[in-house]
Parts: sequence; structure tokens; C-alpha cells
Amino acid sequence: MALTGSVVELQGSSIKKKTAVSRSWILLDHDGRGTVLDVDKHAIMRLVKIHARDLRILDPLLSYPSTILGRDKVIVLNLEHIKAIITADEVLLRDPTDDDVVPIVEELRRRLPIVRADGQGQGQGEEEGCAQDGEGGEENEFPFELRVLEILLEAICSFLDARTRELETAAYPALDELTSKISSRNLDRVRKLKSAMTRLTNRVQKIRDELENLLDDDDDMADLYLSRKSALSSSPTSSSDAPNWPYNSPNSGSKIHRSSRASVTTVQRESVEELEMLLEAYFMQIDGTLNKLATLREYIDDTEDYINIQLDNHRNQLIQLELFISAGTVCMSIFSLVAAIFGMNIPYTWKEHHGYMFKWVVMFSGMVCASLFLSIVSYARRKGLVGS
Repeated sequence: MALTGSVVELQGSSIKKKTAVSRSWILLDHDGRGTVLDVDKHAIMRLVKIHARDLRILDPLLSYPSTILGRDKVIVLNLEHIKAIITADEVLLRDPTDDDVVPIVEELRRRLPIVRADGQGQGQGEEEGCAQDGEGGEENEFPFELRVLEILLEAICSFLDARTRELETAAYPALDELTSKISSRNLDRVRKLKSAMTRLTNRVQKIRDELENLLDDDDDMADLYLSRKSALSSSPTSSSDAPNWPYNSPNSGSKIHRSSRASVTTVQRESVEELEMLLEAYFMQIDGTLNKLATLREYIDDTEDYINIQLDNHRNQLIQLELFISAGTVCMSIFSLVAAIFGMNIPYTWKEHHGYMFKWVVMFSGMVCASLFLSIVSYARRKGLVGS
């Protein structure tokens, strides 16, 4: 399906519709040549023959999860900032001026042209399933849609892995600093990093789940093979292609049907095997990124447990200090009581000629209070209320 010829007409129709919201797209063909389009969703629907419900998945204003959908003639792909529509001949990529999308466009332009062994590029009319000369043999080349899918999956896996490494670079020193010094600044810093890690984990988990769902369903993987579906639909079965069954055979129709169904099943199985290897590689890569985030989460949880243990230890030390202060307060209260009794302005007859007795009473009271304090501390140690 050649889409480039319809670009001028669609651009003209989009200019007439001032009420529709214009979106920027870039259209890339087999040779990596790009054409920037400023068209609305209705023009895109007519351009690639896609339903509105499928195009709604690519709307940046709507929060749809990561999705890879195989339709009759297109693949709708929504992976984070990568929103693309892939056909058997061309690929449409949304927002080509975005900072995260620009490297993907450059990578598509670099890798889409198929290079022969002599260094010359193959034209657009080259069949996708043709053999490419290699080192002493032939190497089957992926069709256009699978090559685009591979580039986009590689881009999103590399993007998420880079975000994970950045998070690890910032998180591990912050956690180590928090363990050495518990402060409001360090706690707030770790809180923000934990929130960022949770959001990133959810994003990676969604892409992993989508790849896992594709790998678990052979029909969904077969729907992504647009070139082979187009080849099967464009080659009608004629009587000469069918097996030469006798006309008087009552089972001729069923035999032809079984033969056609067996050929379709064989083609689907081969396409599934090729695509399964491709998806499996990026599934393992995204799973490795998810494992890195799980390891970081475990480190954060261990740090939180360590911080809680430290806080519990400080709380226990405060309780012990409170016990010592309370025991000392009781003993000092008794000592102050004796001093207060002697300090009262009451005429005692025994005070006369016995003033020297005051210092002995004070000394005896101090020793009794000190003994009481030591007794309380030793009792608390025996009961395990304070540390040894």
C-alpha cells in the first residue's frame, strides 16, 4: 500500500477543516525518506484505513496503556512517547519534533534502507521476504513492518533502561546518605526518588505485560505480519493452483479446503516463530529493567527497615534516659523534703545547742537518696528495662 501519493490531497483537506485539531506526523517509507504531515485524525483515518477507536489509542490527551494492536492492514503501537501506525510499506510517527522522538526518527532513517552485500541500497519495490546475500550464504530479511517494530521496541527498551540507570545513580547515594544521617532533607529526597521509582515501575510493567500477552497468543502475533497477510489476500486460489482431484470425487471440496487450511497454518506458524524470537529478545530486556527496579525497591525497603530500627533504638534510649531522670527526681525530692523540714521556721527545743547535727542529717539523707537511686537502677537492669 503506497501512501505517499495521497499526502498532498490529505494536507489540502486538513487545511479546510479549521475546527479540527492539527497534529504533527512524519511518514517514512522503505528507504527512510520522511515527509512531515500536519493533518487531523480524520485525514489519518482515510490515509491508513484505520478505525477511530484504534486511532484514539494514540491520542496524547487520553491516558491509554501501552498497546500493540495488529489490524488487517496496520499495526497500532502506543509505547510511552512512541505513538506509531505501521503499514506494510510505510510508518507514521506522531510528534516527530519531540525531544524523545527525534532520535527514533533518525534511527528509522538509518536502519530502514536494506543494504546489499555490495553496499547498494534496495529500492522500495523490493519484496520484504527476499533473501539477502551474506557471508557465504543467504540471510532472510525481516519484512518492513517487523523491522520497524524492532526499531521501536529497541528504542523504548533503551529509553526505559536509561531512565532506570539515572534513577539508580541518584537513588543509591541518597539512600546511603540517609542511613548515615537522618534528616528532613534526606527523607524528602528519598521520598521523591521512591515516587519516581514507583511511576517508572508501573510504566515498565505495562510494556512487559503487553509483550507477554503477545507472546502468549499466536493469533495476535500472526496479525502483526502484515506483508504475509497481504500476500495471502492478494493471491486468489485458482483451480490450477489447487490439487488435481477427480471431479467425481465426493471429497474433493473437503480435500481442497484442508490443503488450503494446512498451508495457511504453516505460514502462520513460521511467521509466529520469527516474530516470537523478536519479541522474546525485547521481553527479556524489559524484564531485566524491571528486575533492576525490583532490586532498587528492595534496597529502599531495606533502608526503610534500617531507619525504623535506628528510630526504635533512639526511642528506647530516650525511654532509658527518662527512667534515669525520673529515678533521680524521686531521690532528689526525698532529699529536698529533709532540707525543707529543717528549713521551717518552727521552734524546736532540740535545736538549741545541737546545731552541729544538721550537717550529719544532710549527709545521711544524701547517702540514703543515692542508695535508693542505685537500687532503682539495679532493679531496672535485672528486669531488662535498661541496657547492660
